[in-house]
Amino acid sequence: MAPLDLRQTGSSACRCAPATPGVHGWGVGRSPLGIDAVRICPESPLGRWQERNASRTIPHCIEQLDTSGVMDNFRRVVGESGATHRGFVFADSDLYKVIEAVAWEKVRSGTSRFDSWLDEAIALIARVQEPTGYLHTWIQGVAPSRRFADLGRNHEMYVLGHLIQAAVALDRATGRGDLLQIAIRFAALVDRRFGPGRGDGIPGHPEIETALIELYRHTGEARWLHLAEHLIDQRGRDILPDEGFGHRYYQDHSPVREAVDPAGHAVRQLYLNAGVTDLYLETGEAALREVMCAQWDRVHERKMYLSGAFGSRHRDESFGNDYELPSDRAYAETCATIADLHWTWRMLLAGEDRRYADVMERELFNALPAAIDESGTRFFYSSPMQRRPDRFAEENAPAERQPWYACACCPPNLARTIAQAGAYVATVRQVPDGPALELHQLIACEIVLPDALGGGTLTVRTRYPVDGEVCLGVAGAPLPARAVVRVRIPVWADGATLCVGGRQRLVSEAERAHGYTQIPAEEVDGAVVRLPLHPRWTAANHRVDALRGAVALERGPILYCLEQTDLPEGVAVDDVFLPALPAVAELPPTTTGPAPVLRVRLDVRDPDDRLYHPASWAEPAVPLRNVEAELVPFSAWGNRGPGAMRVWIPTT
Repeated sequence: MAPLDLRQTGSSACRCAPATPGVHGWGVGRSPLGIDAVRICPESPLGRWQERNASRTIPHCIEQLDTSGVMDNFRRVVGESGATHRGFVFADSDLYKVIEAVAWEKVRSGTSRFDSWLDEAIALIARVQEPTGYLHTWIQGVAPSRRFADLGRNHEMYVLGHLIQAAVALDRATGRGDLLQIAIRFAALVDRRFGPGRGDGIPGHPEIETALIELYRHTGEARWLHLAEHLIDQRGRDILPDEGFGHRYYQDHSPVREAVDPAGHAVRQLYLNAGVTDLYLETGEAALREVMCAQWDRVHERKMYLSGAFGSRHRDESFGNDYELPSDRAYAETCATIADLHWTWRMLLAGEDRRYADVMERELFNALPAAIDESGTRFFYSSPMQRRPDRFAEENAPAERQPWYACACCPPNLARTIAQAGAYVATVRQVPDGPALELHQLIACEIVLPDALGGGTLTVRTRYPVDGEVCLGVAGAPLPARAVVRVRIPVWADGATLCVGGRQRLVSEAERAHGYTQIPAEEVDGAVVRLPLHPRWTAANHRVDALRGAVALERGPILYCLEQTDLPEGVAVDDVFLPALPAVAELPPTTTGPAPVLRVRLDVRDPDDRLYHPASWAEPAVPLRNVEAELVPFSAWGNRGPGAMRVWIPTT
């Protein structure tokens, strides 16, 4: 699904036509900035990641499209390759996601590095497309009799969704419309076959819904909005066959407006929710907002890992029961976090809840960077919260990061998400007294303000999350007299202060409850928000049985973990305990790390091999010895070689 959906971009630099305003979310409430309006500073953690994404990850993905056979799958359909089809039935989507990543990177940096590759790839796609508009290399090259015969498994609509998103991104980014015409022809075929008043059919893997709504925004054709709504409305009518997975796996067990509990395959549920929220943003239908709010609460209060990951079961890559969050068996698929980032962004556009931006920050600083190593070329598909010393590799859940996967959805998904991460930083809205810019992510950046906010530039200078000082400046045209800037105050930031005009004050309880501190136009230039970044121990809800008696260490938005490599020789990560909640020492921050390394003192227990012991509370176990250990950001684990790791540390 496109991470860049509700982007209203009208700048001449992007040559992007403004997306069509929706009935509800765009004209009223928060509106997104253009993809070219926010430039993340390259020295910030996310800025460095964007630079690495452009120089290493995107080229790596392009190389792997050839190595894995994705490009040959297209060539063989038109007789340009004698190779057999390789990869899953939905492998075409890997190409479309990489094209989308290239499109957003062209907006971000203006690069022309990938232009010749784009020319070749799009020309090949055009040759493969049939006159009817049909385009799916597995069906065309392997099983032509199965066209639209198994919507649950063959992923034709899912692949089309990624094609649409790549095409819209490329047209917005560069004004290049050839891929868009290819996508529209395929979408028109699906509409003729499965649109309102035609044959029943829904995708087994949701994703097309949000793509169609974005196509409607980009073209202004209501046909695509109606098709998306029709596909959403058909869920819960047992259209897809069971085939052993069950209707919950496909989110086909209940009508969307009644499905308050997340169910089945985690990525599919979260992609569907993004499309449903998009539909609400366009129609303003209260029932859609109500069910999405209810499900968002359940997902994030009962089924989210502390890192911002989702999916606790390897079987069916699914959500587990409420509070079923085992650390070592977490599936925690990278694409699930990306799908939730997209959904939560839409929820932020639709509502006032500060938690949306808090969750996005958690995902951007923890689960997502943990999925890729510092080279930018090795990835986790499944990213657990604990790695046991005898961990063995499973399908899509290896013991170490891999350069690619047979099911390669995650690497190109990361590439396209990071290329346009600036789109998630800020929004604009009309407040009772005037226009407001809302700063949701505290990232060093420059924001080109829309005309309603004066058309100047807001600069954000910060080393966050190394330290908590966020300095604002205004360059060019001043902010209008009635304008305001709102800066998010994270939920953990007790004691946050705001300094304007040389006067410092505590952020009020009302502001903390709302989640944003408000700065009038005349005080924005030179304003400083200071957030206290003290290490803190976090305990899980008592219903999370797997985590009883254990705590995790956080500092600001950063989650920490203990790696075997940081323990003395002879001490195993599985044998350490916290004697209490000890003091935490901060080591001097590095110039490139996302946060300081933290040092704690740990007890070490006797590593005897007995599986069970007589229960006794009379005599506490005596630690074998006491050691100091350093904890590193979870996002950086595994970069010094394989080994055991844990986020949650047992206490005595």
